[in-house]
Amino acid sequence: MPRLTSRHGTSPFIWCAAIICALISIVVIFGGIVVFVGYMVIHPRVPILSVADAHLDLLKYDIVGVMQTQLTIVIRAENDNAKANALFDENEFKLSYEGKPIAILKADRFEVDKERSIYNHYLVQSYPIPLSPTMMQAIDFAVKQDVITFELKGGSKTRWRVGPLGSVKFECNLSCELRFRPSDHIYIPSPCTSAHKN
Repeated sequence: MPRLTSRHGTSPFIWCAAIICALISIVVIFGGIVVFVGYMVIHPRVPILSVADAHLDLLKYDIVGVMQTQLTIVIRAENDNAKANALFDENEFKLSYEGKPIAILKADRFEVDKERSIYNHYLVQSYPIPLSPTMMQAIDFAVKQDVITFELKGGSKTRWRVGPLGSVKFECNLSCELRFRPSDHIYIPSPCTSAHKN
């Protein structure tokens, strides 16, 4: 009894799809190798954010339990990379007192050249802030001790621009306390940085 055989050729559409997928895979692999080699050659360091200086311009509070304050905060954006510029984006920081938000500090996207730093000055002026009894006790104690503390939290999304090699992304975050002397409004310096240098 004769055997029936069936021969079906592969569709040209399947061949085209396979070739396109193979080409995309090669491009992705090659691109990954190029970025990796570029990273190893350039060996970029993570950009650093830090509080460079600050000043307590105004501090007022009354027996009703309302506080007004104004601060100047200088944040330094540092790029230690010798071969790549750094882009700082989505720059946002929250200033608070005893857990109560006072202000949001924002800056537009900016770029820091190789082995350079940029200083951003933020003038923080609060609206009248109602204080709870606990916060009133805290501010009374701070004035008596001549040290008042504010909390600063936030950061930037950074990336290195490495020409045709693409970019490497990181986040720089700050979480620190800013201390001032109410008697003369002077900032008491303390370490406040997103990273430690190597």
